[in-house]
Amino acid sequence: MKDEDYLRECINLAKKGMGHTFPNPMVGSLIVKDAAVIGEGYHKKAGFPHAEIEALKSCKGNAKGATLYVNLEPCVHFGRTPPCAPAIIKAGISKVICANIDPNPRVSGQGIAALKQAGIEITEGVMEKEARELNEAFFTYHIKKRPFVAIKFAASLDGKLATETGDAKWITNQQSRRFARTLRGQYQGVCVGINTVLVDDPHLGVRTKGFKDPFRIILDSTLRIPLQAKVLRDRQVLIITTNLANQTKLGKLQEMGFDVIIFDEKIAVSKLLNILYQKEIISVLVEGGRSVLDSFIKAKVVDKVYAFHAPLLIGGVKSIKEATRLANISFKELDKDLLTIGYNH
Repeated sequence: MKDEDYLRECINLAKKGMGHTFPNPMVGSLIVKDAAVIGEGYHKKAGFPHAEIEALKSCKGNAKGATLYVNLEPCVHFGRTPPCAPAIIKAGISKVICANIDPNPRVSGQGIAALKQAGIEITEGVMEKEARELNEAFFTYHIKKRPFVAIKFAASLDGKLATETGDAKWITNQQSRRFARTLRGQYQGVCVGINTVLVDDPHLGVRTKGFKDPFRIILDSTLRIPLQAKVLRDRQVLIITTNLANQTKLGKLQEMGFDVIIFDEKIAVSKLLNILYQKEIISVLVEGGRSVLDSFIKAKVVDKVYAFHAPLLIGGVKSIKEATRLANISFKELDKDLLTIGYNH
C-alpha cells in the first residue's frame, strides 16, 4: 500500500468519531511495520485518548521502528488528555506521516518539531486536502476564531421557503428530510429563529442512532418562546434575546436553568459567533427561518450551504398542500447553473 492509502484509511477511521469529538477534531491513526498494519485507533470522544494513543495501545507486537500515519499533527500539550508526541517518541516510532499541521496555536508545528528533535523522520502534506475537508469546522474555528457556519434551507422552484401563512410542511420529501436531520449530527450546534419554533415546534434533534443531538441555539429578541417548546426538553440550549425581552418569561427561563444571553435591541451575528467561539462551539448549522438565514448571509460568515429545491410552485397559496407539484422531472447542468424541467399534470 502507498502512503496515500494508509492516510485514506486514517481518514475513514477518524469519521467514526463524527459528532462525538467536539470541540476536538476527528483523527484516525495507523501503525505500520514491515508492510503490515500492527495498530490502529481513532479519537472517540473529547476527553478520551487521542487516535495515536489508541493506535499504540492496540499494537500487535513491538512498535519500535514502525511508521505512524495520522491525519492531524500529534499534539504536544496537556489538554483534556496527556500529549501524544512523547508517547510516540517513547514507543520508538521511527517515522510519522501526517496529513495536516494542527491549526490550534497550542499545537501548530510544535508537535512536529518535538518529533523531529527526537530524530523521528517526518513527512507532511499527504492527503492534505481530503484531511482538511474532514475537519473543516476545526480549521475554521482556530483560523478565523469563530464557528464554522453552514446554512440549510428547503425552497420551492419559485424561491419560496414557506407560504404566505408560514406553512413549510412539507416542501421537501421524506428522504430529503431524513438526510437533513442526519446533517445535525455533523454539527455541534443548530440555530433557528423564534418564528421557526412558533410555527413548527421543531425537535432539532438527530433522531439517528449513534449520533448525538446538537446544542440548540434559539434567536428570540422578545422571548416569545413557549415554555413547553420541544427545543426546551433539556438544558442543551442557548437562548439569545435582547433588552426588549419579556421580563416575566426571562425570569421563568432563568429559574428553569436555561442559559439566556441578552443583547441590545438587535441580535448581531458577529457578537453571537464570538459568544459561541468562547463556549467552544466549533460548528453551527443554521436552519432558519428566512430572516435568520438572511442575517448570516448579510454578515458574510456562511462557509457552506445545503440548499434543497423541491419540484413545486408555491406562489400565493396559504398551504403547502395547495402548491403545484410538478411531475416528469429532469435536470440539466449549464456550467454552474442547474436547470429543472418539469410538467404540471
